[in-house]
Amino acid sequence: MGGDQGPAVVAAGVSKFLSSDPAAQVLLHGQREILEPLFAGSDVAARVKIVHATGVVAMTDKPSNVMRSGKATSMWSAVDALRDRRADACVSCGNTGALMAVSMIRLRKAEGVNRPAIACLWPSRNPNGFNVMLDVGADIRADQDDLLAYAMMGASYARNGLGLKRPRVGLLNVGTEEHKGRAELKVASDMIASAADKGDFDYVGFVEGGDIPSARVDVIVTDGFTGNVALKTGEGTATLISGLLREAFLSSIASKVAALLTRGAWPVSSRGSTRGRSMAACSSGWAASWSRATARPTPPASARR
Repeated sequence: MGGDQGPAVVAAGVSKFLSSDPAAQVLLHGQREILEPLFAGSDVAARVKIVHATGVVAMTDKPSNVMRSGKATSMWSAVDALRDRRADACVSCGNTGALMAVSMIRLRKAEGVNRPAIACLWPSRNPNGFNVMLDVGADIRADQDDLLAYAMMGASYARNGLGLKRPRVGLLNVGTEEHKGRAELKVASDMIASAADKGDFDYVGFVEGGDIPSARVDVIVTDGFTGNVALKTGEGTATLISGLLREAFLSSIASKVAALLTRGAWPVSSRGSTRGRSMAACSSGWAASWSRATARPTPPASARR
């Protein structure tokens, strides 16, 4: 309900997701009078259950305000569905800070995790097409214990979500040499290396920014400040390149013909400003991860916008 593009885009993504997975069901949290018409006459309507919630978390809302007065919102309702085991996953395209805050209140943190992390899938040269990087913005601070927890969580996600038997983990630094970086990074590096066998992953040591999309590593560990800057720098660079390509392809008749010939060959990625295909991809990605982790049929998902 409260995302950048409005509920119609999420409804389109839900329809794409359900069309791709006949066994899936969705709990859609939000204002019934707005959501119901979006599925009127749809082939997937029977597998969408709308959970009415009057409130909406806006993208500009402060997480602290949502924590105090957001119980009637669709976001709170979706997280509670996960808490009450009415759903097996919660997909949101709304206010990230608010989602993290509500999740910490209603779901609590896993044992041994001091600070939660936000992970992203970064396009890479690896065979599966992506690397996992965390944290990309949940908390700007991270000490050596937090970085160790991120390494363990990232390796677990790569193992269950990407199907990697023994993921390769790297710690983001200003260089690959052991003497470089802040003191806590050096301590964290030793701790992650010592935990590799227990965590069932391979530690490749320090990695640099150029390694993020490389085939050298599967999981990149960093603090939320550095990760968020890297993520948004990557997004800005991708936007610049796509804009320059668009201008080049539209500059002449010949280039327009070339553009038609290459249509469909370029991948499309969206964060924040979500499109229907992104919502569907997010849901499908979760379903694949869940199936690998449990080896059971895909359960209902809980989606909210």
